[in-house]
Amino acid sequence: MGGYVVRRVVQMVPVFVGSTFLIFFLVYALGDPVAAMFGDRAPDPATAERIRRELLLDEPLWRQYAHYMAQIFSGRFGTAFTGEPVLDLMASAFPVTLRLTLVAVVIELVAGVVLGVLAGLRRGRGVDTVVLVGTLVVVAVPTFVSGSVLQYLFGVRWGWVKPTASAAAPLDELLLPGLVLALTSLAVVTRLTRTSIAENARADYVRTAVAKGLPRRRIIVRHLLRNSLIPVVTFIGTDIGALMGGAIVTERIFNVHGVGYQIYQGVLRQNSPTVVGFVTVLVLVFLVANLVVDLLYAVLDPRIRRA
Repeated sequence: MGGYVVRRVVQMVPVFVGSTFLIFFLVYALGDPVAAMFGDRAPDPATAERIRRELLLDEPLWRQYAHYMAQIFSGRFGTAFTGEPVLDLMASAFPVTLRLTLVAVVIELVAGVVLGVLAGLRRGRGVDTVVLVGTLVVVAVPTFVSGSVLQYLFGVRWGWVKPTASAAAPLDELLLPGLVLALTSLAVVTRLTRTSIAENARADYVRTAVAKGLPRRRIIVRHLLRNSLIPVVTFIGTDIGALMGGAIVTERIFNVHGVGYQIYQGVLRQNSPTVVGFVTVLVLVFLVANLVVDLLYAVLDPRIRRA
């Protein structure tokens, strides 16, 4: 197991370096951070040259990247063009997005598994057809459409929830945004569970449990469901990073001041330190989530360790 962990960690290194360098290149090499700092006003040439020298923008790109990574590993993410440290922006944004992601994961896990079990146990019947059609519709509808519609219905027309979140963004205000964020993943979890349940229901160990006269509920919960959740666990683990990085549209609709909101504002205002800093941390979150899933999968299926 130790060797497997070491291999997986070593494989993360080139992925992290390649991803962060690509982000750094796209933001700094293809734009002009100094011009972005002044907006529509053209900076004085002497002032612009001084700022480029202070920010090491006159150095080769590989040296800029090396300096940036050294700053990252020392806990310094730079300063946004607004004068606020990027680390302070992260301290206020990441807790909000973590709460939003937690709400989304709980919704997609509970609702997706329940619907998948119901559809898998009644494969080919009316319930199965309704679930399959419903998940297909959910996947087909873009997030900005479903979010806007649900915001209008539940928040404006019926007044059941607040249409937008406050700056503190407590859990009760994140229920509707969490539902919108979870919709697509909920459909995937439902289909994964449904397929696994339908396949494992015909397995030999299930037929043996039935032949022994075990209660139906015990067969489903302790035997069928336990073995059918392996692909779901794998998807949930990798989906955590995707949810945190993909919350830009949802946070924009509901005015949630999280990671997606900060990245959107950074791109809109060409605030390079903010964009690069936040995306770098998201890359780390995604890699760590994948590592945890790989380790969990290796525990559930020991054959993976020897692959």
